[in-house]
Amino acid sequence: QVQLVESGGGLVQVGGSLRLSCAASGSIGSPNTMGWYRQTPGKQRELVASVTDIGKTTYTDSVKDRFTISRDNAKNTVYLQMSGLKPEDTAVYFCNLYGWRAGNYWGQGTQVTVSS
Repeated sequence: QVQLVESGGGLVQVGGSLRLSCAASGSIGSPNTMGWYRQTPGKQRELVASVTDIGKTTYTDSVKDRFTISRDNAKNTVYLQMSGLKPEDTAVYFCNLYGWRAGNYWGQGTQVTVSS
């Protein structure tokens, strides 16, 4: 069983920055991918960014050059550094871990609100 604990959401003004963290515990195994998704009311959850355990990253187009995903494998923690935040980035952000052996897991979600 894997548990994901997120932190770092909050309220920020347009153009500001936030850093999300997600710590995984349990039998994670490898290979695995950790990532961040976001969801707004009435819309599907969408991938924001992901990083594999060997460092390969993927970003959705709308956050490229503004967000940076990274991970510390020793701590089983993934980070999302968000800068240049826009009102359209407002959403609940969910941490995700997909492990070839562990399966697919979600965090509880953390609210990010960008005010104009």
